[in-house]
Amino acid sequence: MSLANNELNLHALAELVDNAAHKAQAIAQLSAQGESLSLEQAYKVQDLSVARRISRGEKQVGIKMGFTSRAKMIQMGVEDMIWGPLTDQMFIEEGGEVSLERFIHPRVEPEIAFLLNKPLSGNVTLAEAMAAVEAVAPALEVIDSRYDNFKFSLEDVVADNCSSSGFTIGAWQAPDANLANLGMVMEFDGKAVQIGSSAAILGNPYRSLAAAARVAGEAGKTLPAGSIVLAGASTAAQAMTPNTHVRLVCEGLGVAEFNIK
Repeated sequence: MSLANNELNLHALAELVDNAAHKAQAIAQLSAQGESLSLEQAYKVQDLSVARRISRGEKQVGIKMGFTSRAKMIQMGVEDMIWGPLTDQMFIEEGGEVSLERFIHPRVEPEIAFLLNKPLSGNVTLAEAMAAVEAVAPALEVIDSRYDNFKFSLEDVVADNCSSSGFTIGAWQAPDANLANLGMVMEFDGKAVQIGSSAAILGNPYRSLAAAARVAGEAGKTLPAGSIVLAGASTAAQAMTPNTHVRLVCEGLGVAEFNIK
């Protein structure tokens, strides 16, 4: 029987994944180590791991959504999205630099970000989700699984904060744009490496925001005013390479960019 069935071992697993992220050292998948976690337990490990970050002085500033494309849900054999907290120490200054030494095998993906002007939690309509938004912006998320070879089960990735490792946000814009089908081009040193549309995010990124409120409510939590919500990737992720300028050009919203060193 897996030791993951007791509270003490959930704390030990949280320490394991937190240390892997903090020290940028890969570990074997929890499932490969004989840890048979339920999804509920995986989120508990995530909570405990993020709590360790908070105890070191980090502050939660929002959440990221994952598996927001139907193709990804089918690939992973799931019927719902996953999510994980964002902290201030994960933030990469827009136009600034980030070192690969922070990560193990990082990838970057283009996203849409929301800034909330009122709390959200539980089942909300699309209109209610839209009414809670102060601003929208193009964004880039760095994902970096702490597991060997970027391989994991659903429970593994949830326990590992859904691979979320860094993010940058372009200039905030008024939330009156139609976000349903915006062209999004991610460039490395001026060359397009991923091309997609915001429609890949549940058909409309606002649907991801409504889902974020729902999953937060199901976890007994509220997304407070001032929270940032990353709605999910519009394309596949691209492996990060040294000495590279990464830029997202999003139709109608502008750009988000940073430099890898």
